[in-house]
Amino acid sequence: MNQKILCNVMSHFYFFLCFRVTGLSTPGQAEITSLDTGNIEDILNNAGVALVNFYADWCRFSQMLQPIFEEASNIAREEFPDVTQVVFARVDCDQHSDIAQRYRISKYPTLKLFRNGMMMKREYRGQRSVTAIADFIRQQKVDPIKEIHSLEEVNTADRDRRNIIGYFDQKDSENYHTFEKVANILRDDCVFLAAFGDVSQTERFSGDNVIYKPMGETVPDMVYLGSLTNFDLTYAWAQDKCVPLVREITFENGEELTEEGIPFLILFHVKEDTESLEKFQHEVARQLISEKGSINFLHADCEKFRHPLLHIQKTPADCPVIAIDSFRHMYVYPEFRDIEIPGKLRQFVLDLHSGKLHREFHHGPDPTDSTPGQEEIGEVASNPPESSFQKLAPSETRYTLLRDRDEL
Repeated sequence: MNQKILCNVMSHFYFFLCFRVTGLSTPGQAEITSLDTGNIEDILNNAGVALVNFYADWCRFSQMLQPIFEEASNIAREEFPDVTQVVFARVDCDQHSDIAQRYRISKYPTLKLFRNGMMMKREYRGQRSVTAIADFIRQQKVDPIKEIHSLEEVNTADRDRRNIIGYFDQKDSENYHTFEKVANILRDDCVFLAAFGDVSQTERFSGDNVIYKPMGETVPDMVYLGSLTNFDLTYAWAQDKCVPLVREITFENGEELTEEGIPFLILFHVKEDTESLEKFQHEVARQLISEKGSINFLHADCEKFRHPLLHIQKTPADCPVIAIDSFRHMYVYPEFRDIEIPGKLRQFVLDLHSGKLHREFHHGPDPTDSTPGQEEIGEVASNPPESSFQKLAPSETRYTLLRDRDEL
């Protein structure tokens, strides 16, 4: 009941503002598919693109979105009349809490994007207007693969981006259709190029071929050695290449990363300081690969994220700086130069999970870590800075938040 009251009170103004600004009236016949346990698999698996609104009837944020979502669906239906191309659907999370739990819905409303039944990691977080949602769907329907008509175009590929290039005999083939599905899913993470027929012939020495061109002029290409008819294998290989272990956090993706709900291990570095970033990436891969899934490995531009640095009493002049943000407190790694000491960065992360960082910041070093005689001196207590990146989490002015984060 408290959630309902919170939602209604906080969104009262936004409800009327939305209608005054957009001038929406009740739309005509909207084709919104209501999903339940009986039809969700069939509908999503057969939809090229599906935008699903997870909502609650009692929430005004959900009520605000409903006419906008319906009007956007009408526009999409006019532009993409094939019902398998684009689907607008909704899930009443009160009625179907099992579906909401399956897709880890933590706020209302949540707009999730699906492709051929697979939920995309990035949900829709843009403006809640008919125009913005319709534009988003149009962007999702743009072919992410650029056809190349000369192998010279490969030599001019942007090496500041990750490129995956497919060489195929025919466009209408099972191999290329797998490549298309992978490209649609990873369209925001990699650049996809494809060549066909005579143009690709010299690169098809043993059949259709897919290569990965990493960032950087001197980094060698990598060849996919699996079966192109196997979507799962092809996707897993491409995802490993396109989605880096250490991701950059920006103001655009901060909400998305924060909502994943796991702490951040962040390298703050000057944008031009690629050497420190490479060292950090290397040590994360060497020491912390087993911790993937329990902590997010990130890097941030010192200039853009001055405020979190000031929060831990640092400035861009102090970069590179490594810190953990647990969403309750921030903890600073003592010295960047020590990351190459075997196991030291890993221990820093393990001390977060064990609660040692939290304990020591509040109560001084654990007895086992005390230097001789320290027991007589007494505890050295301190207060760690509060979380800075928690402020990038989904806002209560846009969503009803359903659960609190664990505190570390």
